[in-house]
Amino acid sequence: MTIANTGAVHVGSWSAVPLESLKETVQTALGDLAAAITLERGEITVRVAAPRYFQAMQALRDAPGCQFEQLVDLCGMDYSEYRDGACEGSRFAVVAHLLSVSLNQRVRVRVFCPDDDFPVLDSVTSLWSSANWYEREAFDLYGILFEGHDDLRRILTDYGFIGHPFRKDFPLSGHVEMRYDPERRRVVYEPVTIEPREITPRIIREDNYGGLH
Repeated sequence: MTIANTGAVHVGSWSAVPLESLKETVQTALGDLAAAITLERGEITVRVAAPRYFQAMQALRDAPGCQFEQLVDLCGMDYSEYRDGACEGSRFAVVAHLLSVSLNQRVRVRVFCPDDDFPVLDSVTSLWSSANWYEREAFDLYGILFEGHDDLRRILTDYGFIGHPFRKDFPLSGHVEMRYDPERRRVVYEPVTIEPREITPRIIREDNYGGLH
């Protein structure tokens, strides 16, 4: 039996349809809501402007041929030192990954916050309930505010924590954290110290090294 090469990416990869076809479908669904749609390394990335973010996300969820029923990830980004300053424009962004279970396809959405000093975006919790904790994490770690979120509060750091630890200008030491000390049986305040991680170089071994196959 001969199977024709259609250029499709099958189950287990990003999409069950040709990515160029999916790109055209997304472009048709979004129209001028999309600032740019790129296809690189087998992935589709949609960039939208902040004022059109919520409307674009709603279209991706509901439009025929898109039907991205699930938001599987959302995170903040700080581009202030990205590639030694190679990224021009706004500092903070949110990147979301959407999944269509019914059509077996995925798309990435990137939106930049217009104001570096007061980064604010619309919340998408009314579209996908899974955005709740993701947006809280982006607020906690990057200081990005989500307008319309019903319970925007810290989720990983302590109640008394000051600052946003994933920002590039956050110091590795000097801040104070609050934690419960089981030995002292009380809450204690201590300076935050983050130990720099050692990056272990990748080791490439010869084929059948040590008799392994």
